[in-house]
Amino acid sequence: MDFQKLLLDVGKALRKDEVKALAFLCTDLLGRNPNSVEMASDLFSRLADQDHLSAERPHLLTELLLIIQRTRLIRDFQLFDSASTTGSLISPYRKLLYDLSEEITDEDLKSVKFLLNKDLPRRKLEDNVSTLEVFLEMEHMDLISDTNLHLLETIIQSVCPMLRDKINQFKALQVAHTSPAAQETSRLRSMSNPSNPAPHSLTSERTFSCEIPEDFKLLEESLMNTSNTSIDLPNVFPGGDECGALSLGLSDLNTGLSSVKSMRFDVLELPSQENKASSEKQTSQTTNTNTNTEVLRTYPMTAAKRGICLIVNNNGFTKSSGLMERKGTMFDEECLQKVFTWLGFEVVIRRDCKREDILSAFWELGSRDHRQVDCLVCCVLSHGQEGVVYGVDGLTVKIEELKEPVNGVKCASLAEKPKLFFIQACQGTGAQRPVHIEADGPARSPVCSDAVRSESIPSDADFLLAMATVPSFVSYRERTNGTWFIQSLCHNLVQMVPRSFDLVSILTKVNADVSQKTAYLDGPKKQMPQPAFSLRMKVVFPIPKAPPPSLSH
Repeated sequence: MDFQKLLLDVGKALRKDEVKALAFLCTDLLGRNPNSVEMASDLFSRLADQDHLSAERPHLLTELLLIIQRTRLIRDFQLFDSASTTGSLISPYRKLLYDLSEEITDEDLKSVKFLLNKDLPRRKLEDNVSTLEVFLEMEHMDLISDTNLHLLETIIQSVCPMLRDKINQFKALQVAHTSPAAQETSRLRSMSNPSNPAPHSLTSERTFSCEIPEDFKLLEESLMNTSNTSIDLPNVFPGGDECGALSLGLSDLNTGLSSVKSMRFDVLELPSQENKASSEKQTSQTTNTNTNTEVLRTYPMTAAKRGICLIVNNNGFTKSSGLMERKGTMFDEECLQKVFTWLGFEVVIRRDCKREDILSAFWELGSRDHRQVDCLVCCVLSHGQEGVVYGVDGLTVKIEELKEPVNGVKCASLAEKPKLFFIQACQGTGAQRPVHIEADGPARSPVCSDAVRSESIPSDADFLLAMATVPSFVSYRERTNGTWFIQSLCHNLVQMVPRSFDLVSILTKVNADVSQKTAYLDGPKKQMPQPAFSLRMKVVFPIPKAPPPSLSH
């Protein structure tokens, strides 16, 4: 069937409230107020314009229909044979709010509005305002976010206490998803159970102890009679991509279901007395070992000001350089400025710098007195080649030249303090020609490089150098959303700093997230960031008192 005709038919089959629900679920993808979406065709067109929905990648439509439980449409339009390679595009946070809205009755909604009458404008609490619209206004007023659910929990506890479990499950999934201990537990389980592995998450490995949700049971019942050969279920488990995507051939559906159920019981199985005794012995030994081992220390973060955050953002290049404009880089600059200001840094921005301008900015930075601050952050957004970044004049600056002015010898006031570098540029060349997604490389080579050679890994103490990609490969930038690496870095800092995660763990999460993204440029293309460091302690930013910044565009 023609894909545009398919979208038209699906849109006709949806009720107006369902279209509003789909628009709400796509809030983060659309980057605008979902209330402006009136028709399904409008929503689908916007998603297509941003390359989230196409005949080659219809999995977002499948995911949305599954979330709102319109599984019959999935079957009727044969959407389940489109396997996703990018994972769930709808955040678990959006799914949580939608699930809550489905459980809140009209009477409950009146109580919710009553409790919010001092926090929201009166016109946002009128009778015709839906639950999802109330949630949106709460977000706009910074009353709730994926990292701040306190007010929502309080209201739910007063209005419908049974729904607290949904919020608790979401918070537990967040902790399990980002906790290094949970990731290690999942890895060890999969190694010890090769015949019955836990499902692999599309964002990271993690402990799998989910109940088989009603979505899965409903899908099993509604699709038993179909003759199609494969089905993609990107949101079978609570948390969507948090618990991974499961692809099954329908001829083996019962086998697949049995396997998933057996995995669940295997995870939740109580240990035998013998295993329990062995486990207790091992725990005791580990405790004794830890008692005699020095705990890894944390860099001091006690100064009134955290430090300087220098952002070098090269957007427009001279014609003689042969380098193209880096459309989308201003989104990266905006997000970096918001996040590091929130973290307590004094942000200094230098735009469209020539080679000498870049060097001058770093030497000026090294000449400052940093005795009253905790650390230093440097972000460079530009084109590049292996081991270097470009000035707008087409001349290169070595990565090592950027580090030299601020090392412990040249800048004594930064000695023993963490110096954190985030470099957004490619590290390899290639022949890929992007359409909407661009590689940060020279104009003659659509895919470019800014790799750090093996000998350029920081040797001075207390440096961290986070590159957007590994050597010999490209990094990607979306014209309307910025680069994968910087956007993931900013979002994960906002989400994980309030949970006291250290920076290396946050960058590991960035690695996991970016590695799951896919650029469709003559076939799927991937990106793998790479941090390298000579840190001697953990970098843990103090939790800011101010609410996290909004990073949507």
